[in-house]
Amino acid sequence: MTRTLKGPTDHVVVVGAGLAGLSAALHLLGAGRRVTVVERDEGPGGRAGRLVRGGYHIDTGPTVLTMPQIADEAFAAVGASLNDRVELIPLRPAYRASFADGSALDVHTDADLMEAEVERFAGPAEAAGYRRLRHWLTALYRAERNRFLDADFDSPRQLLGPDLVRLAALGGFGRWEAGVARHLRDERLRRIFTFQALYAGVPPTRALAAYAVIAYMDTVAGVYFPRGGMHALPRAMAETARAAGATFHYGRPVTALERSGERVTAVLTDQERIPCDAVVLTPELPVAYRLLGRVPRRPVRLRHAPSAVILHAGCDRTWPQLAHHTLSFGRAWRSTFDELTRAGRLMSDPSLLITRPTATDPALAPPGRHLHYVLAPCPHTGIGPGPAAWHDLGPRYRDALLRELERRGLDGIASAIEEECLVTPADWTAQGHAAGTPFSAAHTFVQTGPFRPRNLVRGTVNAVLAGCGTTPGVGVPPVLLSGKLAAARITGGSRTSSRPGRARPRPEEAPA
Repeated sequence: MTRTLKGPTDHVVVVGAGLAGLSAALHLLGAGRRVTVVERDEGPGGRAGRLVRGGYHIDTGPTVLTMPQIADEAFAAVGASLNDRVELIPLRPAYRASFADGSALDVHTDADLMEAEVERFAGPAEAAGYRRLRHWLTALYRAERNRFLDADFDSPRQLLGPDLVRLAALGGFGRWEAGVARHLRDERLRRIFTFQALYAGVPPTRALAAYAVIAYMDTVAGVYFPRGGMHALPRAMAETARAAGATFHYGRPVTALERSGERVTAVLTDQERIPCDAVVLTPELPVAYRLLGRVPRRPVRLRHAPSAVILHAGCDRTWPQLAHHTLSFGRAWRSTFDELTRAGRLMSDPSLLITRPTATDPALAPPGRHLHYVLAPCPHTGIGPGPAAWHDLGPRYRDALLRELERRGLDGIASAIEEECLVTPADWTAQGHAAGTPFSAAHTFVQTGPFRPRNLVRGTVNAVLAGCGTTPGVGVPPVLLSGKLAAARITGGSRTSSRPGRARPRPEEAPA
């Protein structure tokens, strides 16, 4: 049995209306708690926010939505349905991958379509390897879903059991790159199933194979886009929570927690005092620890994932080679990870994620216009350029990225930009992100599962953490789960998978 909070928990204050906080709020409401959500911004979303410039509706946070059934669990907690609140559009292809040698591949989540595409791209032997890889990724996910991803930990001993044996037998404690290489010989194909390690913060040659479940989410379970943009998801979650009885206080930064011994008795904002029986804290770990007045002692200092530079560009044209999501790989690969995670240098031959949301929802831009999002991983500020350096470096790196995109076939992109927003590690730092990275603590072995910063903090008996810095980790599905797990610490509720019949994958996206 995992620990739950002792004492009264009738009224819970959730600090932060991002995906983690909204997930926690809905699960708490479903368990009969009275919920107040306090958010420093003027609306919901947190990192999954919205910026409107010149008629362009820009998602400021994640652009990839997978595993929508996890989001639906939060809606289902209050008797609602994700599909009734948000129109989810399956992306076909999920990604387009373009390589430095001029080759390109569409990544389909439908097994037959992807097998045919791999055969066209690399031959029948690789197509057969893809089938084997797909089965391996699915088996990994099934072994991890309920016991490792959707689970609170109080001790490493909780890992022990049949699922651990099954995961070990699948090679989950080997290396991600090696696990994929057992099935695919083509180095380009391997990148498609290992690039996600960039966001886990560990090179695929060193990352645990268990984290290949991220590739399962991307390449097997399906990739979706909410009509109205990614911000439509937190907006719908907030509206559903309000309809279920939650109270929201926007534009109220939390300044302190009032305490009586080990209990938090009230949340203080710049305008009010809100009494509470328990509190869920979703800000970045340094902010949450500062509010609690405690920094947990760890034998090893936290290591952070790489950061990212993001260029949001509203353009008067687009380029037909761009899908909704396009992975533009440089020639370099292993050296790229070394630059990002060890040397602390900008990528000399960058691999980029280019998202064109108007490919799926043209209403996000003015008529005849197109929205592009360019994500370039970069070192976090602990090993790379510091926040002050980015004030001068940012504009220069933006120009370098545009020159690289021109070289890769996006002719005239610099002159096509009408509206833009550049986000650098300096901006992430200003928002309170440790080490200037939105991807939080890296998923090394000693920062995974029971070794990741826990959602209960010693010395406080009625506060729970949620968000990407705590259990289970980084990404939209894990962050949604973190809110569910935080709520379960308060309510003692069950942690089960989504209810049948809600937000089911379509047959072509169902696991093989």
